[in-house]
Amino acid sequence: MLKRTITGSLLATTVLCTNAMAQDVTLTIESWRNDDLAIWQEQIIPAFEAANPGIKIKFTPSAPAEYNAVLNSKLDAGSAGDLVTCRPFDASLALYDAGHLANLSDLDGMNNFSDVAKSGWSTDDGSATFCVPMASVIHGFIYNKDAFSEVGVEVPSTEAEFFAALEKIKEDGNYIPMAMGTNDQWEAATMGYNNIGPNYWKGEEGRLALINGDQKLTDPQWVAPFSQLAKWGAYLGDGYEAQTYPDSQNIFTLGRAAIYPAGSWEISGFNNLVDFEMGAFNPPVQAAGDTCYISDHTDIAIGMNAKTAHPEETKTFLNWVGSAEFAKIYANALPGFFSLSNHEVGMEDPLAQEFVSWRSKCESSIRSTYQILSRGTPNLENETWNASVAVIRGNETPEAAGERLQKGLASWYAPQQ
Repeated sequence: MLKRTITGSLLATTVLCTNAMAQDVTLTIESWRNDDLAIWQEQIIPAFEAANPGIKIKFTPSAPAEYNAVLNSKLDAGSAGDLVTCRPFDASLALYDAGHLANLSDLDGMNNFSDVAKSGWSTDDGSATFCVPMASVIHGFIYNKDAFSEVGVEVPSTEAEFFAALEKIKEDGNYIPMAMGTNDQWEAATMGYNNIGPNYWKGEEGRLALINGDQKLTDPQWVAPFSQLAKWGAYLGDGYEAQTYPDSQNIFTLGRAAIYPAGSWEISGFNNLVDFEMGAFNPPVQAAGDTCYISDHTDIAIGMNAKTAHPEETKTFLNWVGSAEFAKIYANALPGFFSLSNHEVGMEDPLAQEFVSWRSKCESSIRSTYQILSRGTPNLENETWNASVAVIRGNETPEAAGERLQKGLASWYAPQQ
């Protein structure tokens, strides 16, 4: 009798354990961030699974250049993961319009994000948001503190101070004033025009006015950033015209340049390469007392495959992505990729702390060309690359660049006609 009872108890326990194991759900994440694999496996996934027993996470990234094609083919074949990492704006909007991404507007975790934070993954009218924002990158200038000290220049806060510092560094002769080339074109627009531009067009005010057709690229506030870029060429060092993006990174990290027009994504890489102390400053304003604006650009988010077999578990994970716990883990694991949530996130990296501190003193915006305005031909984003390079090299006047961009935009975009 005793033996029969023990056997029955063991059988019941086995059944319960088997049922518990059977209830475990594994969610798969599609992503292009293959360099983040260790961070997900060692930090993010263990934290989520510890708080959510019964849900397992598998992070399966593709090569960045292949991600869009791989993801689209998987979605079409019905074999994509439950969770889809989302690039900002049109690529993800196309997935939503095709029915591949679920509408997450009613997700509780979405309450932790502002409209600007969600703009990269919302419909044009803002009625639906289909990915939970994960991080943004902030633009500004990284500088060599040793170089500043040796030359005797202070961190500039106005344009006049900025160019005075560049001139003094140039006269000193021991450092290239600013490390940026024009060979690859995109950096002239990304770390040039869209870095300094928000101070002129007043961030979101000007960006939205351009989308609505209330401002034009020939208006003074849109031509003025080109006028500043036209002065940069004198401070970029010999041969900057043929200098590539990796060349510029090397010049700065080897200590040969004093200033690097930057995106915060450089922080972790630079930390491992420099043997000097770095600082950062936000784009200098036109005059003392002016409101400052920064490009705090929406970069990465995560959404739900509309055909997932596990929608409730997937929403549980997405709500966690909107939590303070996720924000803290992600921001510290990847310094320079900043949480877009409203949570207060303490960061350990001093350079990351400096970049993110600008949010409390400056108004945030995103790159002017990324939402809606680059859907036609000519593509405004790519045309801004070309125009920024032409102006820096002195091959085109700021006014002519503005006229060319405006003509191209008006050729296909109705609000600008």
